[in-house]
Amino acid sequence: MKSTTPETGTERISAYLDFYKAPMAQLAYEKHPDVSVTFELKNRRTGEPLSEFVEPTALQERLDSFRTGWKPDEVAFLAEQTRKENQTPLFSQQFLNYLEEAGLPEVTVGINEVTGELTVRTSGPWPLVTFWETVVMAEVNEMFFETYALRNDIDLAELYEEGDKRLSKKIEALQSHPEIRFADFGTRRRFSYRWHKHVIERLAAECPGNLIGTSNIWLAHEIGLMPIGTYAHEMPMVYAALSDQAGDNPLDGHRNMLDDWSALYQGNLSTALTDTYTSEYFFADLHPDQARQWQALRHDSGDPFEFGETAIDFYDRHEIDPLTKTLVYSDGLDIDTILELSDHFGGRINLVFGWGTTLTNDLGLPALNIVMKAVEANGQTTVKLSDNITKAMGLPEVIDRYKSAVHSVVGARALEGATV
Repeated sequence: MKSTTPETGTERISAYLDFYKAPMAQLAYEKHPDVSVTFELKNRRTGEPLSEFVEPTALQERLDSFRTGWKPDEVAFLAEQTRKENQTPLFSQQFLNYLEEAGLPEVTVGINEVTGELTVRTSGPWPLVTFWETVVMAEVNEMFFETYALRNDIDLAELYEEGDKRLSKKIEALQSHPEIRFADFGTRRRFSYRWHKHVIERLAAECPGNLIGTSNIWLAHEIGLMPIGTYAHEMPMVYAALSDQAGDNPLDGHRNMLDDWSALYQGNLSTALTDTYTSEYFFADLHPDQARQWQALRHDSGDPFEFGETAIDFYDRHEIDPLTKTLVYSDGLDIDTILELSDHFGGRINLVFGWGTTLTNDLGLPALNIVMKAVEANGQTTVKLSDNITKAMGLPEVIDRYKSAVHSVVGARALEGATV
């Protein structure tokens, strides 16, 4: 199954991109256009090398085909996106021209000689290199499952039949719960583009009241859905690394990033990701005025129920009505967890679910657990702490410095609270 858009038969970079990449790229273009960022692919499952099913030369050829970047009609779709209040363009014409004229940086595929694992690495200007993350992940997934099925004599028609049965059960549950609102976040770990499109077409037709949009730019364009997404861990990670390189507290970078985002988007795309340097730090550092400004908070690691209770408590303590705010859950969701969270928090705070792997890669085969993360900015290592220790990233000694900075903020806020 070749991963091309069936209508045109030509490669579309936006079929492999999540929408959040575009506003992140615009902020990078506006504030840090010359920063060089390095991304690397990581397989979180040790002992199961991707190279067994993804041949490096073939992957290199596939990725090279995307280096021409954005096509005019893809850029035109971005140009149609507007700000909520005044309907002015979300993306500047200068930035859109930049996307249309620039290709993507070189990407290098290989094999780690020690582990035998597939390697993918790319470095380049931040506003452009950022797009490789979802392209690489989606393409690796598609190539992996195509080869896996062939080698194991798995009939794709039978896989799709099983996938449709599972999807039908999800749709039935959603139809019974009209209060549940979710967006498709499944581009990066989907089974394939064609299966992804099939899933979203069924959801749009059979439970349109539940589906608020898709993170996939091309599917939003093709099916007529709202493109969904704000920013990912990459954004504060790079900002923090730049502050660290300048000799400042790396957490200053996290604060600067939130301020720059708010200034550029003026209340649009107003969902703050909380766990880059732990949610405990995020809430300790969050000023009540910022909490009023940001419309939503996104959970991506740690206990989802504890997170929701913490958020509600924070809003209550600062006399902010939780029903004017939204929690976006996006960490390894399945239909059962969605139903449980909806039942637990219903009527207390607004909820949106960013549903990924178990939505677009649930056909009976084990899903991959891969990431493509920003590991350096101008040669400075990046760090992610997370609320889940298995998702932490960075060199141990640098992680320790970040943890020390986090503990200082959290401790100071705890002391402040104890003396009030």
